[in-house]
Amino acid sequence: MDTIKKTIKTTEQLEALQGSPSKLAANKVINHIDPLCQHFISLSPFLVMSTSDHEGNCDSSPRGDAPGFAYILTKKYLLIPERPGNRRMDSLRNILENPSIGLLFIIPGLEETLRVNGKASLTTDPALLERLKSNGHMPALAIAVKVEACYIHCAKAFKRSHLWDATTWPDRELVPSPARMLSEHAKLPEINEDTVKRHLQESYTKRLY
Repeated sequence: MDTIKKTIKTTEQLEALQGSPSKLAANKVINHIDPLCQHFISLSPFLVMSTSDHEGNCDSSPRGDAPGFAYILTKKYLLIPERPGNRRMDSLRNILENPSIGLLFIIPGLEETLRVNGKASLTTDPALLERLKSNGHMPALAIAVKVEACYIHCAKAFKRSHLWDATTWPDRELVPSPARMLSEHAKLPEINEDTVKRHLQESYTKRLY
């Protein structure tokens, strides 16, 4: 396929096709972390972070730790520790170019999610990093998010996908090998699937914090 046909190019076309939001959906957004959002975040061990660079090139990255790892500093600010990764730092580089950020908080077993949008910055303030210690390790930096919007997202995507229903999960033997994907995509002569497996295992057991 060379081109995508019948594209929607205006808001009017979009609304004519999809309709308008209900009053509830249109009015559900708040601009701060209220006690209910705080409770939700305190139970969330996982989030997806969306950022983009100055040209609009987008990236989504997972972040996870013990429930409540995203630290609520005030009703307008939260902190996300930057734990050791692969040093690509895609999200961090994007934030330096474009501070706009979107977060999707997930609680295992709950099909509704919490969306938080705002502006991000990177901090090395020791007083703040001290609050983000885990397993005796303090992160080298944290992502500070000034909250501009918080709202619950409905459960339809999770219900359609049956994400939390283990009976729908594929047999592990049928799942593509991440190590094989990494080795084949990198195309480095000294790297193969077994090399990547060993590297990943070492990283997962010795360099989580």
